[in-house]
Amino acid sequence: MSISCSVVSYHNSPDQIADVLRSISATPGIALTLVDNSRDDSLAAVAQQYGARYIHRPDNPGFGAAHNIAIREAIAAESTYHMVVNPDVSFGPEVIPGLLAYMEAHPDTGLVMPDIRYPDGRRQHLCKLLPHPGDLLVRRFVPALYRLSGRLDTYEMRRSGYDRTMQVPALSGCFMFLRTSVLKKTGGFDERYFMYLEDVDLSRRVGRVARTVYYPAVSITHAYQKGSYKSSILLTRHIRSAVRYFNKWGWFIDPERAAVNRAALRALEGARQAVDHAPVADGK
Repeated sequence: MSISCSVVSYHNSPDQIADVLRSISATPGIALTLVDNSRDDSLAAVAQQYGARYIHRPDNPGFGAAHNIAIREAIAAESTYHMVVNPDVSFGPEVIPGLLAYMEAHPDTGLVMPDIRYPDGRRQHLCKLLPHPGDLLVRRFVPALYRLSGRLDTYEMRRSGYDRTMQVPALSGCFMFLRTSVLKKTGGFDERYFMYLEDVDLSRRVGRVARTVYYPAVSITHAYQKGSYKSSILLTRHIRSAVRYFNKWGWFIDPERAAVNRAALRALEGARQAVDHAPVADGK
């Protein structure tokens, strides 16, 4: 058994990169690669400090394409698992062993994501259904209406409470623990997405051949900048990725999306009813 990991950076600070590389390298034996899409190679020294292989790509091929460099190497080397980790993430030494133990115990799982928190401890609701065009449009531009309609709670699977292990159609690319044999079947990220929605696309392809699971027993911290809410350039990239996604999978007619989302919501409702009808201890 072996674990590989890739981190893709774009002008992140040396301190931030040191935090994520330190978190990963706390678990011995991980083949760690830092792919740096920045214009300069100032992060090379940080990578060397934590035993990471450093690949400099100043041409900036994009988030998914940069991760694919390491993913292709992981597949060629027959790594057992591959981790995709954002540069704005940090976590304790229990996280990787916890996710590894879950994957070893559940060979039908191809992708697992831990509980994800803001630096102040608040939970990030990053478990999602496969998106409908209306989800992305209304959620981004009329968020109050989206929230008041109750659709936000449904789309982000908030009614689950995020307190139980569950199968999730779309998991966040900020931290993906993947079975490499499944990546060999599905391929890595679709490089037509420069950034945004490449994680939804990969989750969906993995979900066709294996389970995609949220596992809240271990937690990570994610800065989560929501760049497309602050930058018109990133918003444009987000819109372009959305168009590519729906052109690929279907806009308003997408039977697979409907079936996958219906199954996920049905499973949540079944779990909720099981809890509601569980016998209550009498306290004696």
